[in-house]
Amino acid sequence: MMLEINGSKAFAYTGGKAFDAKLPTVVLVHGAQNDHSVWALQSRYLAHHGYGVLAVDLPGHGRSAGAALGSVEAIADWIVALLDTAGVARASLVGHSMGALVALDCAGRHSGRVAGIAMIGVAYPMKVSDELLDATKNREPEAQAMVNLWLHASLAPYPANPGPGFWVMGGNARLMQRQKPGVMHTGFAACNAYAGGTDAAAKVNCPVLFLLARRDMMTSIRSAQALANLIKGSKTVIVEDCGHNLMGEKPDETLDALIAFLKSAAQP
Repeated sequence: MMLEINGSKAFAYTGGKAFDAKLPTVVLVHGAQNDHSVWALQSRYLAHHGYGVLAVDLPGHGRSAGAALGSVEAIADWIVALLDTAGVARASLVGHSMGALVALDCAGRHSGRVAGIAMIGVAYPMKVSDELLDATKNREPEAQAMVNLWLHASLAPYPANPGPGFWVMGGNARLMQRQKPGVMHTGFAACNAYAGGTDAAAKVNCPVLFLLARRDMMTSIRSAQALANLIKGSKTVIVEDCGHNLMGEKPDETLDALIAFLKSAAQP
């Protein structure tokens, strides 16, 4: 569905069901150079099993208008504006990579609006090398090709993947190619500059899931666990034989972990 947030059109995929703000709401926040489509399986399942789903295209990404926002904090504030526009008092936030930092920051600074956060493929600090930052700014096709390799643990899906014959790496390459010029650098620079993670973690008072991949070359388990240690009561699930693109390489395992988390987060 289309919304107007801060004067610009914003798109949120609702999983094939009309959005109902009276249901428990799950907001799915993609990472840099992505859009709502990375949540294809997870968003549809949740929407058909009792949740109101908003899988957003962040400003400047996908079908959303405006310029890409230049900081994690600005995106977190935009998520709150999304909730206001959609008529949602509190929501669970599920974020991948940059989106995970957004979920963390939102839970720290807007705790009254957040019922729980699931952080997928996260690390803090989420530093980006000078060479890669330069490539995202000046040699974007080269940067996309490098990142696409680092996102995945294998060149092809494992047997019995929910999308037989689906080329995960090729699909992700096309996803990055169709984003607007300059969006990649803005997103990677925002991740690199974000310095509010420790303060946000200290203020989180909702259920927290860390969903990590054993073979993630973008955000290491060690860096994620350092962040997890700052959040009392957080839960960590590690997915084997998978890279940074957990939703694409291990969609069922990702969905199973999210279902279990959302159920536990709803317990009084």
